[in-house]
Amino acid sequence: MLQVSRDNNLKIPKKLENYNGTENSIEDKIAVKQAIATAENKPFNKNIFLEKIDDDSELENINKIPFNANDLVVITVVKKLGAYIIAVTEKSPKKYRGVFVNRMQNYCLDALECLLKANFIRMDSIEKKTEREELQKEAIIKLKVLGYISMVAENSGCILKKQYKQISLQLSEAINLTVAWKKSDDERWKKRN
Repeated sequence: MLQVSRDNNLKIPKKLENYNGTENSIEDKIAVKQAIATAENKPFNKNIFLEKIDDDSELENINKIPFNANDLVVITVVKKLGAYIIAVTEKSPKKYRGVFVNRMQNYCLDALECLLKANFIRMDSIEKKTEREELQKEAIIKLKVLGYISMVAENSGCILKKQYKQISLQLSEAINLTVAWKKSDDERWKKRN
């Protein structure tokens, strides 16, 4: 780190010691932007600036997860949604961890569990078809509740607006795929009987 002495001379270190962070952290960018705004007598809103500069690295990491050829697309989408929610809520303020973070993570994981259970049920009888259908409905309900909790979490400041937008997009895709899966099951059942 550079330091300015009392006589305004820079003390430049001769050697940097094992520095693993980025050259300009988010805090550095905020401090520079705030100093410029203060010098120009302009207002500075830290939250708006954070939303502009903070790229969604969690989404980039989640998008690198490959689709598994053995899973249904809806299951892979919900897995990616779960990974994204866990990554995003990891940075949430502590005061929200008991209220929103646990619930968001649990609803997503519960929906995934319902979809996996439904996928392992063979539709060879009306009882099994009904059981599979109930699990699909339960997954949809859990995903919709997750959407509501995400909205409240965003309104409370637990997650950022862009993170809520991404969660909403992934949720709508997961719900639409689950509904399509349910419809295709119904059509196969009708053709079979």
